[in-house]
Amino acid sequence: MRLLVGGGQRLLAWLVCVAMLSAMPGLSAAQAAPAKEKAKKEKVKQAGDVAPPAVFAREAPLPITLTTNIGQLRSDRADKAPWRAATITMADDAGKPITLTARAKTHGVWRLKHCNFPPLRLDIVGDAGKTTELQGMGQPKIVNFCRDQDIYDQLLLSEFQAYRVYQQLTPTSHHVRLLHTTYVDSASGKMHATRYSILVEDPNKMAERLGGKLLKEKGASPTDLEPGPAAIALLFEYMIGNTDFSFRGLHNTELVAMPDGTYLPVVYDFDFSGVVDAPYATVDAQFGVKSVRDRVFRGFCAHRDAFPAAALLFQQKKDAIYALYRDEIGKLMDKGRVDQTLRFFDKFYEDIETPRQANRLFDGCVGQR
Repeated sequence: MRLLVGGGQRLLAWLVCVAMLSAMPGLSAAQAAPAKEKAKKEKVKQAGDVAPPAVFAREAPLPITLTTNIGQLRSDRADKAPWRAATITMADDAGKPITLTARAKTHGVWRLKHCNFPPLRLDIVGDAGKTTELQGMGQPKIVNFCRDQDIYDQLLLSEFQAYRVYQQLTPTSHHVRLLHTTYVDSASGKMHATRYSILVEDPNKMAERLGGKLLKEKGASPTDLEPGPAAIALLFEYMIGNTDFSFRGLHNTELVAMPDGTYLPVVYDFDFSGVVDAPYATVDAQFGVKSVRDRVFRGFCAHRDAFPAAALLFQQKKDAIYALYRDEIGKLMDKGRVDQTLRFFDKFYEDIETPRQANRLFDGCVGQR
């Protein structure tokens, strides 16, 4: 494996990270100071006061039928697509079929332009979801299949597992739920496909759950990020072989502004990672690699002191992470893909097996990117 430079318990690791925190100077003179003042003045709930929506309390795939004008949605390629009429059919709390009035709109960049079925943002209208698991979701994202082929189900399951791995490491992450979705075209009444999809927690709901507010301004520097969570996020991206992100540009990343003026980093969207290894995935030429299977450590030197504690956390969570690929969700993946994934993770764990090996990796940290 080629290593290049680019960009026991969880509580113990967290406390070690907190002990190393340094002062946070802000995003920029023009942006960060007002953002921090706003975060301090606004009344927000404390982390832990807000429970995640009920749909994320279970792990079994949730069967739903999404009915909408598929041709219309597929033609919505603009940055700001309109909401389109849709319905969701599923079982209510009593197990009886119920159809919910909803809205759907396209979002995203690469998948929106290149996939046969676009990623969506979903909105259940009014109190329609009151007697179902979908109540209180806000406007979550749905990651749909890219092509109507079995291999793309496997790719989506691999990405779903990456989200689950991240959740094992930190609560500063999105909750996700696997859906088994039947897509029906409302214009023709015909079934389009039945595939797995990923329901991803509404970013604003995620920020509220953590006790903060979602930051919209771009331009974050490494010193703006809380070191402990940032070290976990960046080491996780290295673990799964992902370079397709930018905190400064808020590309596949989010920042949660906390009342104390700090920023919690969250990463998402992992289909260009080595652990997914999608046939369409490419790497940025600036990193000097030819394959997403070649890891690039993009950890910031500003967080250098927090990486050893993060590595300890990853080591403590190794068994729990590997167990995700043997449980009922893991069994949905092809055995060959599971074996390939765990071998890929084995190489990561070799990189942090001893303090000397880990330090060699961390010493390759980078400045601002």
